[in-house]
Amino acid sequence: MPDTIDIVEDEVIVTTSKPERDIRTRKQPQYVVIVMNDDEHTFEYVIQALSRVCGYSREKSFMLALQIHEAGRTPVWNGTLELAELKRDQIKEFGPDEFAPKTVTFPLGVYIEPLA
Repeated sequence: MPDTIDIVEDEVIVTTSKPERDIRTRKQPQYVVIVMNDDEHTFEYVIQALSRVCGYSREKSFMLALQIHEAGRTPVWNGTLELAELKRDQIKEFGPDEFAPKTVTFPLGVYIEPLA
């Protein structure tokens, strides 16, 4: 229904106003990438994987590697599901750990879960 109607000579001018829309942005759910400790992969390998995949400094990657070692598992990155899946896959596919005395060919244990 028009808000106002003006008649000017032989013309009818109809003015309407748009109803206000309730615009709410919904944030995508966040997920966390968690790396698990094992006795085969070296600190250097974990540091390099985190630095390259997550873009962290060597110092931050070292601190995360230490937390992984001490706690058995540590969250290393969080974001949207698609990006978390990408980071998980990139860590899994980082390649063999050639720093170990005997080359380790299996991937780091890594998984994602919803961020609580």
